[in-house]
Amino acid sequence: MLRLTEVKLPLAHAEGEIKAAILERLGIADDELISHVVFKRGVDARKSHAILFTYTLDVAVRDEAVILARCKNDPHLSITPDTSYHFVAYAPDALCSRPIIIGMGPAGLFAGLILAQMGFRPLILERGKEVRERTKDTFGLWRQGVLNPESNVQFGEGGAGTFSDGKLYSQIKDPRYLSRKVLDEFVKAGAPEEILYVSHPHIGTFRLVGMVEKMRETIQSLGGEIRFKSRVDNIAITDGKVTGVVLASGECIATDHLVLAVGHSARDTFEMIHKRGIYIEAKPFSIGLRIEHPQSLIDAARYGKNAGNPLLGAADYKLVHHASNGRAVYSFCMCPGGTVVAATSEPGRVVTNGMSQYSRNERNANSGLVVGITPEQDYPGDALAGMEFQRRWESRAFELGGGNYQAPGQLVGDFLAGKASTEFGSVQPSYTPGVHLCDLSTALPDYAIAAIREALPAFAKQIKGFDLADAVLTGVETRTSSPIRIKRNDDDLQSVNTRGLYPTGEGAGYAGGILSAAVDGIKVAEAVALSMIGR
Repeated sequence: MLRLTEVKLPLAHAEGEIKAAILERLGIADDELISHVVFKRGVDARKSHAILFTYTLDVAVRDEAVILARCKNDPHLSITPDTSYHFVAYAPDALCSRPIIIGMGPAGLFAGLILAQMGFRPLILERGKEVRERTKDTFGLWRQGVLNPESNVQFGEGGAGTFSDGKLYSQIKDPRYLSRKVLDEFVKAGAPEEILYVSHPHIGTFRLVGMVEKMRETIQSLGGEIRFKSRVDNIAITDGKVTGVVLASGECIATDHLVLAVGHSARDTFEMIHKRGIYIEAKPFSIGLRIEHPQSLIDAARYGKNAGNPLLGAADYKLVHHASNGRAVYSFCMCPGGTVVAATSEPGRVVTNGMSQYSRNERNANSGLVVGITPEQDYPGDALAGMEFQRRWESRAFELGGGNYQAPGQLVGDFLAGKASTEFGSVQPSYTPGVHLCDLSTALPDYAIAAIREALPAFAKQIKGFDLADAVLTGVETRTSSPIRIKRNDDDLQSVNTRGLYPTGEGAGYAGGILSAAVDGIKVAEAVALSMIGR
């Protein structure tokens, strides 16, 4: 087949116009076109009055070689690459041991799935609960202000991504099309087929819950085992090599292949591996606030007269500003038609995040406005200094919010004017247990507050009304990515100083989001499989 890219058609085009565009671009007659499928569809909204759909199409034609020769100077025509997944190994009939995976977020889930599909019967140890029980505990914080430190937005089956927008796009380099394997497995588990071709696919929390359950069933049907409420409190290491794990219950389980797929909030695990001498290092991340606008404002700014068109859905945005104090401010985890959610995992701390359902039809749009920080400049010290930096500002947010898991908040107009807010305006915040209005000027370091204040009017030049006085800011956003990296070798993906340990995903510092974490989990599963068969 041939791959044709940059096929642009009007927003309201008919199905037959895709075929007509193919015939015109390739210069062929109707009977020379055998079939075509949409590989990718994006939206070009740079001109809001003339929004276009941009297609990548896989086309089957007669006399393919002739067409390629005739169109050899067309940069948007090529042979369709092989995007199917190929297993790197299969387990032998008799396995001496089984691999263990700690954590069942996207990285652990896909590491377990791939190992199970290759016949290695992995054991997955998840400190939290199965996804439906975990959902009840999460709602306990959101609706009643009661936190379960072992079962929440961060901990439990599905990982932190379960309570998010379910975004399934990434900017990672993916020459083997491993992301396609991820999307294929999600569709098998119940995701809508459109995630295979829309440019910014998303699923939403409610759909993710059912999908995670089906993937768990698949792993179990292939000989894998999953144990919930099984926190790993220690890793047994002999002569620089993993020999097993010790659970909180005291149970010891032997293994010489251990996948560490904990998320970016597994702070007690970070402390444990640091004490055990496993090499980790502090890494950069970002901190900031969540901002909420009426979704209608974002739709109008991005789509103009086409705002509200069901073909487009809720509009999103991506913004960056380089502040005069040298800090970069950018939008993070933008959630169209979504809600701001409580995402702490530790008592006495407040953390915000964003979430959307598949419909994206809530009244507000929200995103993080975050500022990049580095170990060298902002939290010098040992490998865990970034984690303690996060804790400091999360504790401050808990205090500013009133000490009951409400989030501290402020209207944008008051934030820019440097005065405390006392009542909400036209924008009602979505965060539960609730928002306590105050002055956010002490919720983050001075340099972050100054950079965000400068960025807001700059963003308004790109998104009209972004600095709306009644827009609501809530704090704090600190879990943008892991504060550490568990360093691993480039070739075999094992820890640089602990053989048999395979760090993966967001918590290890090698991913940022559902898709990239899942892809990293696949890579580590392959490395484990090759090691177990002696290659």
